[in-house]
Amino acid sequence: MKKNIDLGLLLSRITIGGLMLFHGVAKLSNLNGIKSMLAEAGLPELFAYGVYISELIAPLLILIGFKIRLASLAFFFGMIAALFLAHSDNLFALSKSGGLEIELILLYAFGGLMFFFTGAGKYAVSAFVFTKQVK
Repeated sequence: MKKNIDLGLLLSRITIGGLMLFHGVAKLSNLNGIKSMLAEAGLPELFAYGVYISELIAPLLILIGFKIRLASLAFFFGMIAALFLAHSDNLFALSKSGGLEIELILLYAFGGLMFFFTGAGKYAVSAFVFTKQVK
């Protein structure tokens, strides 16, 4: 069977970007919990609006494949911030099934970071926008 790296990147973008959008949309109506966590950590509540960058804008850009390297860095650092702010109690905790409690956030973070190194592939908006056709 012939390898198709670009199709694999598309499926990864749909999975990581698409699934994270659900988390971002859920936070559109209520940031109070995030503001409380930031206040407890001694950080300005204004940083709570960064969740819109890391959980809405960056995943959307990853999903469509536009400015993916920049979006993936914003996404990665947002996930790392969430890891330490909201999940620091569970860094080494195991779930009932034996996996790490934080495995989902790690999959998001490092799955997103992968796009910094790979780019979006040819099935992406950036491939259509920035490709010059040579005749």
